[in-house]
Amino acid sequence: MIKDHHEAYIGWAEFERNQKLLAINAYGRVDGVKSGRGGRALLSGMLCCGRCGRRLTVNYVGGGIRQAVYRCDRPNNYLGQPRCFTFGGRRPDEAITRELLRAVEPLAIEAAMHAQRRHMEVQAEQRRIVELDLQQARYEASLAERRYAACDPDHRLIASQLEKGWEAALERVRRCEQRVAAFDQEQEAAPPPNLDGLAEDLQAAWNAPGVTMRSRQQLLRTLVKDIIADVDDATREVVLTVHWRGGQHSQIRVIKPRTGEHGCRTPEDALAVIRSMAGKWSDEHIAASLNRMGLPTGQGKTWTAHRVSSTRRVHDIRAYRSAHKDSDWLTMSEAAATLGVNNHRIRRLIKDGLLPAEQVVPRAPYQIRASDLLDPKVTDAVGRTDRPCHADGGKQISMFSST
Repeated sequence: MIKDHHEAYIGWAEFERNQKLLAINAYGRVDGVKSGRGGRALLSGMLCCGRCGRRLTVNYVGGGIRQAVYRCDRPNNYLGQPRCFTFGGRRPDEAITRELLRAVEPLAIEAAMHAQRRHMEVQAEQRRIVELDLQQARYEASLAERRYAACDPDHRLIASQLEKGWEAALERVRRCEQRVAAFDQEQEAAPPPNLDGLAEDLQAAWNAPGVTMRSRQQLLRTLVKDIIADVDDATREVVLTVHWRGGQHSQIRVIKPRTGEHGCRTPEDALAVIRSMAGKWSDEHIAASLNRMGLPTGQGKTWTAHRVSSTRRVHDIRAYRSAHKDSDWLTMSEAAATLGVNNHRIRRLIKDGLLPAEQVVPRAPYQIRASDLLDPKVTDAVGRTDRPCHADGGKQISMFSST
């Protein structure tokens, strides 16, 4: 090949740079360097199939915010063979993120100190630039003054021009002095950023709003050469073998969810409360109890009777039947109606320990046994409508005299 034999569209240096960029972005090659190009998948271009050795592809599925799914479908596309495996991208991305942050944690303090020194150097450089600008303005003002002093007074036109130049130079000096004063005032008012906290909370720095997915991918590719992925069908786990730059290897196992086990499923704590209360309480009571306990739905919403009913039908949980209610147990409202008092009076009796009551789970409605309402202590407390009686000891002195 003879270089520059014909007139080229682009230069040779630009051609080599383009070829290098194309080689870097060749995601189909196993041994190629993979540059982060953004997107929602952290491991895009980093995963290799542990069965066929091909590079895994990324697909986005679902409505609304589409979720990343890693697939080894090249044997299916090229050879008509079945796919090696498919798994969701959220849990592997989170697992690799935790492993990456754990690996860089020893260097976090040093990086924070370097960033703080760099910040101070930038501030000092900015102050030096402002001071040099002020120094230059003062020199030009002094030069304009000397020129005006050396001018012959008889040359009025020249003298007036030199005077205007001197005034402009003095105005520039005043502006530079104001810039220096404003810079110093701003530095005194704004405390220096505490970058040491980044070493203590790398997760917050990783999830900061200003950090893009492209930056996270580039950081991952700086430390990790590639990742071999496989699926253990016996334990339903995704096995990720991380090949770090430098020769170290580590293995991570991530649970592969079954069908229906998605990120918006109902939490297990909420399901346990629904199962324990469903046979004795209505959906309205269950929803109120879940909201008081601070347990949201799988989508982060508050509970309603309709949502509790839908969750029961999905998980095959029996419903509350008022016609088959066990008369041995009463609610607070039913106990209040039986005794002829209000709910506040029943709650006071429970708080004072006079009326036994049970709760299926904390903050659930009280269950009161009907036989406990016949206790003499309860009937005596309910029948006492005047002010509380106080025992009159013999040593108590009356406030009023007997005369």
